[in-house]
Amino acid sequence: MEKDFYKIADRNNNLGTETAFTVLAKANKLASEGKDIINLGIGQPDFPTPEHIVEAGIKALKDGHHGYTQSTGIPKLREAVSNDIFRRHNVNVSPDKILIVPGGKVIIFFSAMLLGEKNKEILYPNPGFPIYESAINYSGAKAIPYKLSESMGFSFSADDLLNKVNDKTSLVIINSPANPTGGVVPKKELEKLAKGLMDFPDVTLMSDEIYDQFCFGENNFTSMLTYPEIRERLIILNGWSKTYAMTGWRLGYGIFPKKLYNIAEKLAVNIHSCVNASAQFAALEALQGPQNCVTEMNNTFKRRAEIMQNSLNKIEGFRCEKPNGAFYCFPNITGTNKTSIEVQNLLLDKLGVATVAGPSFGEYGEGFLRLSCASSDESIEEATMRIKSIF
Repeated sequence: MEKDFYKIADRNNNLGTETAFTVLAKANKLASEGKDIINLGIGQPDFPTPEHIVEAGIKALKDGHHGYTQSTGIPKLREAVSNDIFRRHNVNVSPDKILIVPGGKVIIFFSAMLLGEKNKEILYPNPGFPIYESAINYSGAKAIPYKLSESMGFSFSADDLLNKVNDKTSLVIINSPANPTGGVVPKKELEKLAKGLMDFPDVTLMSDEIYDQFCFGENNFTSMLTYPEIRERLIILNGWSKTYAMTGWRLGYGIFPKKLYNIAEKLAVNIHSCVNASAQFAALEALQGPQNCVTEMNNTFKRRAEIMQNSLNKIEGFRCEKPNGAFYCFPNITGTNKTSIEVQNLLLDKLGVATVAGPSFGEYGEGFLRLSCASSDESIEEATMRIKSIF
C-alpha cells in the first residue's frame, strides 16, 4: 500500500468544479469511439474568433510582442475598455481602475480572496455559475445562496436578496444575463438593490456582466455601473470570451473600486504576472474594430433560443421558460419523474446529446437541465427530436 508522505491544506477540500468540462470530456470520449454526439453542454460560442481579431493577434507576434506587459494590462487596452464602457453605458471609468486578467474566473477568485474570510458571508445566485460557490468556500467565508426563481424568469427579488444581508455580509454577487438560466434581472430590481445597499455601507457588490451583449428578451441589460451611489464599492467582471468568441484566448477584465485596485494588482503579480501580450493586442482590435460580429452572434443566439424553447416545450415532461439573454435554455424537467442527473446521463449515454444537470449549478437547480444554444439550428433540431423520441 502506497504511503501518503504529505497532506494538502484543508482549504483545498473546499474547491468545487465546473461539471460542463466533465461532460465535455465524456462527450469527446464517446465521439472518439465513433458515437454521434451533439454537444449542447459546453458554454462557449460556436463561432470562430472574427478574422480581423485573429489577424491582430498574429500581427502582434510578428511585430515582436513576445515579452511581459504591465501586470495591469497594456495601457492602450485599458483605455479601449474605458472608451467601450462610455460608448455603451455613458459612464466614465478611469483606465486606472481596470485590470486585464486571463479570463473572467480570475475576477471571481480575486473578489472572494479580497473580501472573503472566516466569519464573513458572501451571497451568490443559485442556480448560478458554480465557480462562485467554489471561490467563496475556498476563501473561508460562508456561501449564502439566494434563489433565482423560475416564476420570475430566473431573476431575483431585490427585497428578498437584501433580507439576507447582515453585519457579516462582505460581498454580494449578481450575474445578468445569467449562466445557466438565461435570465436577465429587470432594471427595477437592480435599482432597488443599489438603493437598498446604501443601508449596508460595508458591503461590496460584484456584478458579473460577461454576457452583457447577448440580451434579446423583454428586459434590456442594465450595467451596475449606471448607479453612481454604489460605484465606489462595485466590482465589475467582463471580458472578451463570449462577446467576441474568444474563450480560448483567456482574456477578461475587472473594474475595481480604488480601495481594492492596488491589492487586486498585487494578486495579479503574485498569480499570473501579466496576460499574454499578443492576446491583448487582439482584444484591442476586438474593441476598436467592427462590431457587426457581435450583432450577428446576438441575433443568431436569439433565433436559436426560440427554436430550442419551442422544441423543448413540445417534449412530454419538459417546460421551458423563454431565455432573455446569454445562450442557454434551462427547462424544468420535473414532469419526467427523473432526477436531473438521471436525465443528463440518459440523454448522453442513450441519445448522444450532451447537456448539464441543473444541480451542477447549485441545489436550486434540481429539476432543471442546461442546454446551450451555441450550436447550429440543425443540431438543436436533431437533439430535441432525439430527446422527444424517449419522453
